[in-house]
Amino acid sequence: MPSATRTDTVMPTLEKLGVDLLATSPYQRRLALARPFLGVIAYIMAAYAGLWWLTPFILFLVFVAVVTVTHDVVHGSLGLSRNQTEWALFAMGAVLLESGHAYRATHLRHHRVFPGPDDPEGDPARWSLVKVVLWGPLFLPRLWYWSYGRGKPGGALRRWLVAEAAWAFAAPTAGLWLLPKTPAVLVYSTLAIVGSWVYPLLTVHLPHRGYGDTPLSQTHTLRGRILPALFLELTYHLEHHLYPEVPSHNLSELSRRLDPLLRSAGVRPRRVP
Repeated sequence: MPSATRTDTVMPTLEKLGVDLLATSPYQRRLALARPFLGVIAYIMAAYAGLWWLTPFILFLVFVAVVTVTHDVVHGSLGLSRNQTEWALFAMGAVLLESGHAYRATHLRHHRVFPGPDDPEGDPARWSLVKVVLWGPLFLPRLWYWSYGRGKPGGALRRWLVAEAAWAFAAPTAGLWLLPKTPAVLVYSTLAIVGSWVYPLLTVHLPHRGYGDTPLSQTHTLRGRILPALFLELTYHLEHHLYPEVPSHNLSELSRRLDPLLRSAGVRPRRVP
């Protein structure tokens, strides 16, 4: 529990933990970037076959793939160039009708100031469960609005944000227009939009609930086999906050190397399947 953690623990540098934790092979990079689009292809195949009951599960996997790769892109963990990073943020966000650039602006802010003020991504950690659920439909628009307000008039950030917002409106509009021919686009858009309503609960409120005032107590970490694999290692939230530059595919190994230190500091990972 946060209250039981020591406050005098000095975290080792990545050099001491092993710089191999920063490694991303070309295969890992290609796989991370391809997963969301493989999910879209799977959705198209399920829709074509009339397997509509399967589509929510496919969209869940798409959500996990997008969040994971966008996380890595934001923190520069995949070895992309600056131009590639900008387009990757747009493309990954477009898969779920979201703004990758708003996510980058608010997520990096979250890492800099949490649990301080002016942290729109981290606010659900301080809210009640009821408020988190009620704010679900407005959470991503709120992040977009915050990011737009901090972009320079006529600057690149605002241009990306406008393009991403336009795409988010265009997709469901196209779905309505295509409805007489196929419901696939509208169903996909609806699942993507409604699915995003759980972001503040799953990615902020639950990981940070009951946070403390030290780096080791500001979020939780999970240990298990099935859930960490299913969520593509996003369950290692504490490790990510401590070393955000480590790519998601190396978080499991990072957790293994940190476990002795975490135990000595009184951090008890939560066990899951």
